[in-house]
Amino acid sequence: MTPVEAVIATPAADAASHADTSSERTPQPAPDVLIIGGGPAGSTAAILLARAGWRVTLLEKARHPRFHIGESLLPMTMPLLEKLGVMEDMRAIGTLKLGADFPNDAGTYNTFRFDKALDAKRGFALQVPRAKFDQILFEKARSEGVDAHEETTVTAVAFEGDQPVVQARQGQRTLEIRPQWLLDASGRDAFLGSRLKVRRKNADHQSAAVFSHYIGVARREGDDAGNISIYRHPHGWMWLIPLPDDVMSVGAVCFPDYLKTRSGDLEAFLHETLALHPEVTTRMAGAQRVAPVHATGNYAYDSTRMSGPRWLLLGDAYAFVDPMFSSGVHLAMHSADQGAAMVDAALRAPQRAPAMRRALQRRQDAGTREFKWFIYRFTSPTMRLLFANPRNVLQIESAVVAMLAGDVFDSPRVKRRLRLFRLIYGINALSMVPQAFSAWRRRRRQPAEGFSGDTLQPGQAGDA
Repeated sequence: MTPVEAVIATPAADAASHADTSSERTPQPAPDVLIIGGGPAGSTAAILLARAGWRVTLLEKARHPRFHIGESLLPMTMPLLEKLGVMEDMRAIGTLKLGADFPNDAGTYNTFRFDKALDAKRGFALQVPRAKFDQILFEKARSEGVDAHEETTVTAVAFEGDQPVVQARQGQRTLEIRPQWLLDASGRDAFLGSRLKVRRKNADHQSAAVFSHYIGVARREGDDAGNISIYRHPHGWMWLIPLPDDVMSVGAVCFPDYLKTRSGDLEAFLHETLALHPEVTTRMAGAQRVAPVHATGNYAYDSTRMSGPRWLLLGDAYAFVDPMFSSGVHLAMHSADQGAAMVDAALRAPQRAPAMRRALQRRQDAGTREFKWFIYRFTSPTMRLLFANPRNVLQIESAVVAMLAGDVFDSPRVKRRLRLFRLIYGINALSMVPQAFSAWRRRRRQPAEGFSGDTLQPGQAGDA
C-alpha cells in the first residue's frame, strides 16, 4: 500500500440519484469504524462491533426494504442469527428449509437432508425474502446503538497515510468522515476493491444469471416443500427457491456460449432456458410472474487482497462465488463475524493487526475454496454420476451434506472426508475424460457480450 492512495470516486450520477434526505441527522464525523453497505455483512459487523463498545457508523445508499436476490440460507448461518438476536424474527418471515434437492436424469430426486450432515450443528435453514431479511438486520444494528443511515451514498475515499478519509452525500449535504477503520460491505458494487484495483474476474467460472419471482409454481410434497431444488441444464444450472406467500424465486445460471444464442427479451430467454428441463416445465405450468426479470453478468470474482492498513473487504465486496449451493449470505455473514472480531482486536492492539489480517484472509479463502471445488465441477458428467448415486461409505456423503450446510471452516473431520470425495471424483473422472474435457472447455470460455442493457447495478444482484 502506498502512503497516499489516490482518490477513489463513484460517478456523480450515483451520488445524486437518491431522494433528498436533508432532514436526516448527520453521521458522526470520526467514528471508530465506518461501514459501507447495509446488507447482511455490513449490518452483522456493525452489530458485533457496537456490542464490543466501539462507535460504529453504517451507511446504506438505498432505503430498506429494497430488492435483492439470494434468498436461500444455510444451516451454519442459523447460529449467527441466534448470536445476533434475530432468529425468531427470521423464522417469522422465512420458509423452513430441511435440505437441498438435486433431481436426477431418472425423473426422481436425491434429497440431501441437513440433519444427516457429519457433525451437524443445525438440521435446518430458512428461505427468506431478502428485502425483509436485510431490513431486520439493519434495524437490529440501529437498535444496538449503531449510527445507521439510509440513502447516504459514499462517493469517494482517499488515504492520508493509513487514515481513511471518506466522502459521502446525504441528500444535498456533502459529508467527510474520518474513521479509525473502514469496512467495505458494499456487495457486488465492491466499492473499495474496484477502485483499489484488487478485484479480478474469476477465470475458472464465468457465467451470468437470469431470474425473477413467480407464484403458482408447484412445490415438493411434505417435509420437502421448503427445499431448494437445483437442476442442471445443458448450459448451466437452475434454481427454484420456495418463499412465503406462494412466491418462488426462479433463476437460471448460464455459460457464455449459451448466452450468445440469446434473441428477444429477457423473459422469453428465461422461459426458453427453464423449458430445457422437463421437471421445471411441469412445476412452472401454472406459474405467474410477480416481479421484474433481472439479469446479471460476470457472476464470479474475487480480490487479490482482503484488507490493508485500517481497511477491510467483507462479503461480496471481497469475493462472489456462483451461488449454486446458496453460500452467499453465509460467506458474507461469516466474514463479517470474523472480520468484526479482527477489527475489535486490531483497535485494541494495533501492532498485531498485520498478522491478524493475513490470518483472516487465509481462513476465508480456505472455506470458500471448498464451495468452489464442487461448483466448478457440478455440471460435469462425473459429478452428475456421483450426486445421482450417493453412498455414505466412510461418512463421505455426510461430509458432502456438511459442505452443503456451510460447515467449511472449522471441522477437520469434514475436510478430511471431502478430500476422500475428491479422490473418488478423480478416479471416476478418468473413465469419463471426453465428457469432462468438453465441460471444462465450456467453463473456460469468456463471458458473452450483450447483457449490459438488462444487467442490474452490481449491488442489486449479489447474495450479500
